[in-house]
Amino acid sequence: MLGVGAISTPIWVSSPTRSSAWSSYPRICHPQRLQPNPVAQVNNFHSLSFLSTFPPHFSLQNDSTLNTHFLLMPAASSSSVGNTEYTEEPATNVKFQTSLSLPGCLSSLFLLGTGYREKVFAIIGVKVYAAGLYVSPSIFDKIDAWKGRSAAELQEDSSLFASIFQAPVEKSLHIVLVRDVDGKTFWDALDEAISPRINAPTPVDESALATFRGIFEGRSLKKGTFIFLTWLDSTKMLVCVSSDGMPSRVDATIESPNVTSALFDVFFGGVPVSPTLKASVANGLAKALK
Repeated sequence: MLGVGAISTPIWVSSPTRSSAWSSYPRICHPQRLQPNPVAQVNNFHSLSFLSTFPPHFSLQNDSTLNTHFLLMPAASSSSVGNTEYTEEPATNVKFQTSLSLPGCLSSLFLLGTGYREKVFAIIGVKVYAAGLYVSPSIFDKIDAWKGRSAAELQEDSSLFASIFQAPVEKSLHIVLVRDVDGKTFWDALDEAISPRINAPTPVDESALATFRGIFEGRSLKKGTFIFLTWLDSTKMLVCVSSDGMPSRVDATIESPNVTSALFDVFFGGVPVSPTLKASVANGLAKALK
C-alpha cells in the first residue's frame, strides 16, 4: 500500500457548525451537509489519503478552560458558504468544514489537517478517500511541551501522537469516499491494517471488531459517503456513517482500548496508511504551537 499526498495550510473558522451525513446504516460523526463534495472520480480501485488544514483565525482567548492562544493564517484553498468555512484537500478536491459539532460530542471540533489515501495497482495510484482530523481546542493544553517544534520534528515524534491519543479529549477522523466502494471491501482493508496491531485479541477486542465489521458489511458505500471515527477517550470510539450529508446520530460505539489504539496507530503511527494526512496534521500542530 502506497500513500501519497500533498499538504495544505490550516485555516480558522469564525463559528463552529454542526454537521451530518450517511445513510440508515451505522454512522460516524459528521459536519453539516456540505455542498456536493467536488471529489475527483476514480474507477475500480481502492485508495485513501489525507491532507492538512486548520482554521484561519483560530483564537482560544475566550475559552475559560484554555490559556493557549494561537493564530493561523487562512489557507489559499479556503472558502466559505454562508457562515460556514471550508478547506479543500487539493489532491481530491474534497472540501472539509473548518469546524463542526458531532453527535455524541460535547464540544465543537476544529480541523487540524487533511490528506488522502491512495493504493497502487499496476504502478497506477488510485485515490479511495480524503480524510481530515478534527480536535478539541483543549488538546493544546495537553501537548504544550511540544511548543516551538518544527513540523518535521513533530511528525517524527511518536510520543506526541501517543499523547494526543491518550488525552481524554474528543478528536475525530472524517473520511469522505471519492469513489464507490463495497462495504465489505472497505472493512477488509481496514481490518487488514488494524488486526496486525493487536497481539492476542481478547473477547472484548473480538466483540468490538465484530461490531465495527457489522457497520460496513452488506452495504454499498457510494462516492461522497461520510464516515466519522470519533475518539471520546482512549477506550471509546463513536462511529457514524452517512451517504446523505452530516449524520444526526451515532450508529455504533466501539469500546476496546486495543481496537481504538490500533485504529489511531493506523493513521498516526510510525507507518501511517496516509503519510500526507500525518504530515498535514504535524504542520497544523506546528502552526498552533508556535
